Amino acid sequence: MTDIAGVNIGKQHPPAYKALLALSSEVEEAVHAAGLDPLLIELLRIRTSQINGCAFCLRMHTRDALKKGENPDRIAVLPAWEETGYFSEIDRAALRLTEAITRVPDGHVSNEDYNAAATVLTEDQISGISWLATVMNAFNRVAITSRYPVSG
Repeated sequence: MTDIAGVNIGKQHPPAYKALLALSSEVEEAVHAAGLDPLLIELLRIRTSQINGCAFCLRMHTRDALKKGENPDRIAVLPAWEETGYFSEIDRAALRLTEAITRVPDGHVSNEDYNAAATVLTEDQISGISWLATVMNAFNRVAITSRYPVSG
């Protein structure tokens, strides 16, 4: 039996991938319009990709975050964000909500998660973060399923 190298699903069905890119563009506009910090947006993408184990997206969004001026220490401690003093209340609420959405199979997004978000985020921000997590989870799955190459 031969291992299959994988199928690049974006290239196999370009209209579907273009639709995902268009959705991503809409979400990007929404999160910026909601007043979310561009550095936080990248951190949310990184955190989603960490949880999903998507090396391709991790490399891309870490590079993007660094180019935008993100502190490398914040990226380094991102998996343990709850234990650090690097993140604001808004950052923490956004990270918690993003993690809950990414880990839906582990117990859905609880009322506690929504209530924690609602104490510091607007409805537009909650919605934008939710869409950002949804789209990032989709991109992670495309990259992982398509076996996007990652090498030094």
